[in-house]
Amino acid sequence: MLYLIALGSNQRHQQFGAPRAIIAAAGQRLAGQGLTMVETSGTVASRPVGPSQRSYANGVAIVETTLPPPALLALLKRIESEFGRRRGQAWSRRVLDLDIILWSGGTFASDQPALTIPHPLMRERSFVLRPAAEIAGDWRDPLTGRTIAQLDARNRRPRKQGKKAPKPLDHETKRP
Repeated sequence: MLYLIALGSNQRHQQFGAPRAIIAAAGQRLAGQGLTMVETSGTVASRPVGPSQRSYANGVAIVETTLPPPALLALLKRIESEFGRRRGQAWSRRVLDLDIILWSGGTFASDQPALTIPHPLMRERSFVLRPAAEIAGDWRDPLTGRTIAQLDARNRRPRKQGKKAPKPLDHETKRP
């Protein structure tokens, strides 16, 4: 199975250094855990979402594995922990954040642990869509049918001033 994984960091690491270096080290760690690294994007800088004041370094990777989504999520959370990630306030500073964005199996939802594929917030996050369009532009969002490239283009379009944003669909609502 193929997965699109988002990688993000906005905090230095004692061993690996700045966030861009952490993204590179995380990619190497993923490869060292039995995942086949099919392709990786460049790293982009982004403004923080939520209370964090530090800019992020973000990238994406396409990985191949036989692991089902819950097992891959458990592996990603273990790697985050190894890099010093501490659970706490949503959207706060972090050494490493790894998220499953899409997979070749279509949609997936589970409460144990909380996992939804496609990632519920991916359609509005340019820091995910921009690097994803670089390496997986033809991948389709199974809920909207749009390609990553189309979602990225829509996300980059300037918003008209004075108009309210349309109410999100149920599957697009924000979750902490």
